[in-house]
Amino acid sequence: MLIISFPVKMNYLRDISLLKLKYYALYETPKLCQCYEYLQCRGIVKVRLKWVKNRSIDHVIDKETDLKAACLLKDAIKRSSTGFLTAKSVADWQKLLGLTVPVLRFMRRYPTLFEEFPHPRWPSLPCFRLTDTAVLLDSQEQSIYEARESDIVERLCKVLMMTKTRTVPLQSLHPLKWDLGLPDCFEKSLVPKYPDHFRFVKASNGVTCLRLANWCEEFAVSALQKSNENRTSGDEYRQFKRGQAALVFPMNFPRGYGAQKKVRAWMEEFQKLPYISPYEDSRQIDPNSELMEKRVVGVLHEFLSLTMHKKTKRNYLRSLREELNLPHKFTRIFTRYPGIFYLSLKCKTTTVTLREGYQRGKLVDPHPIARLREKFYHVMRTGLLHRGKGANFINQEDLLLNDAVNEAGLRESEEEDSGTGDEFYEVEDSDLDGASDGE
Repeated sequence: MLIISFPVKMNYLRDISLLKLKYYALYETPKLCQCYEYLQCRGIVKVRLKWVKNRSIDHVIDKETDLKAACLLKDAIKRSSTGFLTAKSVADWQKLLGLTVPVLRFMRRYPTLFEEFPHPRWPSLPCFRLTDTAVLLDSQEQSIYEARESDIVERLCKVLMMTKTRTVPLQSLHPLKWDLGLPDCFEKSLVPKYPDHFRFVKASNGVTCLRLANWCEEFAVSALQKSNENRTSGDEYRQFKRGQAALVFPMNFPRGYGAQKKVRAWMEEFQKLPYISPYEDSRQIDPNSELMEKRVVGVLHEFLSLTMHKKTKRNYLRSLREELNLPHKFTRIFTRYPGIFYLSLKCKTTTVTLREGYQRGKLVDPHPIARLREKFYHVMRTGLLHRGKGANFINQEDLLLNDAVNEAGLRESEEEDSGTGDEFYEVEDSDLDGASDGE
């Protein structure tokens, strides 16, 4: 009988235990194998990740916060029966619009959009109506909505198709109108025209919801599937359709990313997992499995792909968390996959952005609505720079025909402010989970 020392014996027993675990995992219980691989993968996740601040995307978020507020005010003036808004009526809208300054000061910044005049009955009360330039821009926006109505219907159907019950409360959709490119009062102007796609229902708590009337199989193709179908060869895509290959998410890691080698190794294992379409039923998947985590990544990727600017606020996603079958602390998904998502804390809120949607601070494939909003922002900037000259000092035709992106002076000044580099901040996932949204 072989006699060994105590320390060696302990190492020997430990090795035997590991061999037994691997044997049972590989040959006896497939579920144990999945658990073993899950623990192996999750060992990398425990590496402390650094949150990297992207200055160019933060600048886009900062710019579009004012742009969104101006568009919402424009729609509010259009809805008003009098055709104008008083300073008193908008005094409490600062938080609702996501502004860091009072609404009255904000509207006075942009005389090319909002024309100030005294109230006809109370002259001391400031009022605001749309300028001719703003009306012209709004008419162009409505023309795009009419021309792209089928695209809007498809986008709204896809949002409903990703949910468990194919139903979403209207109160959860209203904050997403601007992000999803839905027309103002879409529930009155758009939904009734398509009874084959949508219908209104009342939830058990009395809340009005929008429900998908019929499943549209032609819509059940994700943006990732479309992009891979165009990018890969026919043989590779046929292998994926037969389950012999997995679709990969585009990755764009920040420069000099901490623990990059470990994260990249983990990402390679993550990419090898089967891709689950966000339009497939996921209720049979183990909620604690890595397969479910990849499904969650796919849902968030698809939802952001449907937005006009490839981003939205975390609070808006949180209102749809249960319907989209997302985990309670789904914000950790964004920090865990920094090559796919970027989480911004700009403007006193938390915004999540799809990295592949931007290149050097610009949208890679801008939607016509996004292009029109660039014109809208150009009008805002022009009024801000020259607000002392009045609202009608510029030629409307020249203003609307020129592409705002090609205005050299404005672009140079913005690039000086925004920069292109990444800055590193050591922030725990729990800190980002607890970040408050200013809504």
